[in-house]
Amino acid sequence: MDAKHLIETSTTKESERAILVKLITPQNAAAVDARNPLGELKLLAEAAGAEVVDGLLQKRMKASARTHLGKGKVEELAERREASDANLIIFDDELTPAQIRTLNKVTDCRVIDRSELILDIFASRAQTREARLQVEIAQLEYTAPRLRGMWTHLERIAGAGGGGEAGAVGGIGTRGPGERQIEVDRRIVRDRLTFLRRQIKQIDDRKTRTVKSRSDQFTISLVGYTNAGKSTLMNALTGAEQDARDMLFATLDTKTVRWEFEQGQHALISDTVGFVRNLPHKLVASFKATLEEAIHANLLFHVVDASSKDAMRQVMVVRDVLSELGCGDRDVLVLLNKIDQASDLGMVDVLAEKYAPAIRISAKSGEGLDAVRDYVLDLLSEQRVDVTLCVSVTEGKLLNLLTQHAEIRKQTYNENTVTLEVTADRTWLAQLQSRYPALTQP
Repeated sequence: MDAKHLIETSTTKESERAILVKLITPQNAAAVDARNPLGELKLLAEAAGAEVVDGLLQKRMKASARTHLGKGKVEELAERREASDANLIIFDDELTPAQIRTLNKVTDCRVIDRSELILDIFASRAQTREARLQVEIAQLEYTAPRLRGMWTHLERIAGAGGGGEAGAVGGIGTRGPGERQIEVDRRIVRDRLTFLRRQIKQIDDRKTRTVKSRSDQFTISLVGYTNAGKSTLMNALTGAEQDARDMLFATLDTKTVRWEFEQGQHALISDTVGFVRNLPHKLVASFKATLEEAIHANLLFHVVDASSKDAMRQVMVVRDVLSELGCGDRDVLVLLNKIDQASDLGMVDVLAEKYAPAIRISAKSGEGLDAVRDYVLDLLSEQRVDVTLCVSVTEGKLLNLLTQHAEIRKQTYNENTVTLEVTADRTWLAQLQSRYPALTQP
């Protein structure tokens, strides 16, 4: 059995009949949408191709170590599963391997948790080699501790010691084929992870070098909750053709494009993967290279779906993930998107005041985008300086760089030099002068 088969524990792409389950405790109650506790899980399930046929909620002081839910609720879940003819049960919480095995046995149905569901969606969306590697790493790390439950049918087979109690699988001095298979699979997973991590490290190193090579340019990264409208905004601002379908996690692969302004000014703007509540930590870790643009950006555009009744909690989720990535101290402009669809304008006012600076926009209609453009131009202007430079006429490459990246207000040709009066970014100019010592100021 190879690693590909080991990770096929996630939902298939065929339409499955799913029951959604959520346990509410004092520890997670504040993060639950009281109006629609299963709403986001339903969207995730549908994004994975499942048909939601039922939902079950329970309130308890704490989760059961054996079955997560209480005994009575587990029995009710089994009855509902049979009545609805469901073939999949999805928990909105992370379950232990032992809990999954027990629930699977009691309900006679396949059970997955939120992490596995999200991993499945990411696997179906990944297009580039980098994204596929990142998803596979996260899937294998998720699967590794659950391998034992995948081989329970073999652990009942007696080993070489005989079929009696002492010689059966797990008996002293003997091991049945099921346990041996687990060890083989664990070795396959370890070897595959080692290989994948080497591959992803090479990509990470290239990505880091690419991002750092843009340090002489003003960079903006779009961040936000999944389906907040980041890709639509990027298309509206730059004319890019980023996938902007109305679906969760439509964008996994970061795309960076040039955002042009007047007078030769520009910024680089990157669209990144959307965040979601309880995004699996292994997934955040494996996608850190994809989010490198956000980590090193000069400015973050935090795009918020202002029409969502859950907008406040979504903002907090995004900020928590940004802190986890180490970019919680970046300059942030909050963009309250879908303002044309917002019904609770009072909440929009609260968001604008609480998370200032904020601009109300509609990426779809174009409302407010001029204000966004002016905000960035003001930042660019603060970084630009007027200087006079003297360049040798033989420095063709240097002259070409100045023509491309600076505003040349006046140029005067002398016998062997060109005197240029330019307006340019302060950081870029300092880097240019360090690369070209012959570049002087008269």
